[in-house]
Amino acid sequence: MATVNDPGRRAGEDGSGGPAAATDLHAFAVALRRMNGEINRLVHAFAGDHGLHATDVQALAAILDADAPMTPKRLREHLGLTSGAVTACVDRLERAGHVRRVRESADRRVVHLYYAADARAAARTYFRPLAEATDAARARFTGDELGVVLRFLAAMNEELGASADRAR
Repeated sequence: MATVNDPGRRAGEDGSGGPAAATDLHAFAVALRRMNGEINRLVHAFAGDHGLHATDVQALAAILDADAPMTPKRLREHLGLTSGAVTACVDRLERAGHVRRVRESADRRVVHLYYAADARAAARTYFRPLAEATDAARARFTGDELGVVLRFLAAMNEELGASADRAR
């Protein structure tokens, strides 16, 4: 797949002169960057309209997707921020009504972060175009194909997470 920054590369070539398979790394990189750019566009618009930073929206997603109550420490580790930056982020999110802090009853020092119900509704409305695009794209594939796509995305997240852990 040719790009402006890769003028010598012809579409359909893998760099060895032979035809590129549908699994060409360059094609994956371009598609993933484009999807990331589109999602970032939505995230930045949501953040701007709600007086938040893009990192705040990442924090909201982490809180929403957590399989157990999120703590500020886990959020700090997930986002790779300092404790002060996470405190400022959570303060902004709480002031904006997106999250609430709840002290653990057994140990009052433990704070859990929860996505506020009203904020969830606002996010659903704002990110509806992403949900609709996902649904429309899903309709173009069989269940078996979607299973492969989900396995690929899970593997990508696993690899990226391991890469981030190695970098720390």
